[in-house]
Amino acid sequence: MEQAKAVVEMRNVTKRFPGIVANDHVNFTLRKGEIHALLGENGAGKSTLMNVLFGLYQPEEGEIYVNGQSVVIDGPNKAIKLGIGMVHQHFKLVHPFTVTENIILGSEPRKWMGLAVDKKRAYEKVEELSRQYGLNVDPFAKIDEISVGMQQRVEILKTLYRGADILIFDEPTAVLTPQEISELLVIMRNLVNQGKSIVLITHKLKEIMAIADSVTIVRRGKVIDSLPVAGTNPSQLAEKMVGREVSLKLDKKDAVLGEPILEVEGLVVKGRQGLNALNGTSFALRRGEILGIAGVEGNGQSELIEALTGLRGVSSGTIKMAGASIAGEKPRVVSEAGISLIPEDRHKHGLVLDFPVRENMVLETYYQPQFNKKGFLDYKAISHHAERLVQDFDVRTPTIMTDARALSGGNQQKAIIAREVDKNPDVLIAAQPTRGLDVGAIEFIHKRLVEQRNMGKAVLLVSYELDEILQLSDRIAVMYEGRIVGEVKPSETNDQELGLMMTDYKRTQGGSESE
Repeated sequence: MEQAKAVVEMRNVTKRFPGIVANDHVNFTLRKGEIHALLGENGAGKSTLMNVLFGLYQPEEGEIYVNGQSVVIDGPNKAIKLGIGMVHQHFKLVHPFTVTENIILGSEPRKWMGLAVDKKRAYEKVEELSRQYGLNVDPFAKIDEISVGMQQRVEILKTLYRGADILIFDEPTAVLTPQEISELLVIMRNLVNQGKSIVLITHKLKEIMAIADSVTIVRRGKVIDSLPVAGTNPSQLAEKMVGREVSLKLDKKDAVLGEPILEVEGLVVKGRQGLNALNGTSFALRRGEILGIAGVEGNGQSELIEALTGLRGVSSGTIKMAGASIAGEKPRVVSEAGISLIPEDRHKHGLVLDFPVRENMVLETYYQPQFNKKGFLDYKAISHHAERLVQDFDVRTPTIMTDARALSGGNQQKAIIAREVDKNPDVLIAAQPTRGLDVGAIEFIHKRLVEQRNMGKAVLLVSYELDEILQLSDRIAVMYEGRIVGEVKPSETNDQELGLMMTDYKRTQGGSESE
């Protein structure tokens, strides 16, 4: 069968940053009507390559062809003119605006000789595009009022409204429920069936196997292989991606449960708008277990983590650590009581990005006697400490004096885990511990969490990745609207059932539990 024509060709593209070659003479071809996955470890250069295609970076060497024509893409506006659109991992939406107002922003249709925005025409166009591609978005809804999955559809419509035929999806399923992921895959297939071409940047091998036609694997800035998905399997892709065999199944012996160590009863916590984010949350965490908290993002998980670690006040209810109340205590008191946190946003709450790796390793312990002599930091001791953690946890950094900002996402996360685990906590709260990471880093982090559990520690895992929850947890508690609405064992459920519990589907279908 004759191959479809190439809509994008990147030939020998090289992009350098100080001290690193992010893309090293990369060749990449996207054909009309295909979904082409771009796979690689964190820091491999795949996002950099697509940022070059979208005009956010300029390459030092190489050529780009769009529909057979040599082009210089000197900015996103030029990329949009060439029919290239990008759906970013972190949505770029104005929340008080409607769906339509977000879609047309910067490209508003005009009336009355350009003096006013033609909103009627804009709504009609958005409705037409939504219907054509099966997106089912309400053009009049405010962004604040719609789900994360719907917000992503708005981002897709923004690219289609501007005439994109080539769409770049950057980690599109990171915050979606299983049902939303299934719907997104259908939408992507609809797009290519109508002549669009898609580049899919993802770490999720299952999704590549389910939806992609071709896959290009990038490792340390170089293309390792490019092949049809039909001729490969997840194990082979994982090995090509990280350069070694990777175990995709976690070996985990049965939990040996100890006494309850963290007990939460009737917890009520206010959210950012002054409304209750937690509405009487109760659970107990035992030594020697991993308790997974599943739920759609925004159902009180962040506020729960903040309340447990002293970052948010408690309106009512109790939090007990080894029998002693810690509700409302300051973060340092909570930390010294034996709770460590791997935060859900490593950039905002896990690291000081402009500090070296060395200083980041003692952010919570710098005041302790081993690092502090008569009120002055003992940099020699801190350096020895940082070197040991970098070695023990395989944090790949040029030196301990390299700024945390310069590390890949996987290595930033390893640095945080090294710091938190080294504190030898009784309770380790792991919030989104592998978000945006590749299979090699995920394998490493999962093994460390299971190690903690096997040592008799308690692990509270808060994750929006249901595969991760099912694989790691000994028990799963489902959060919905600030409450635990159900508890199941991983062996007795699956991602579809959990997805329904996460939207409280069972109770809203008439089978509600008596309270």
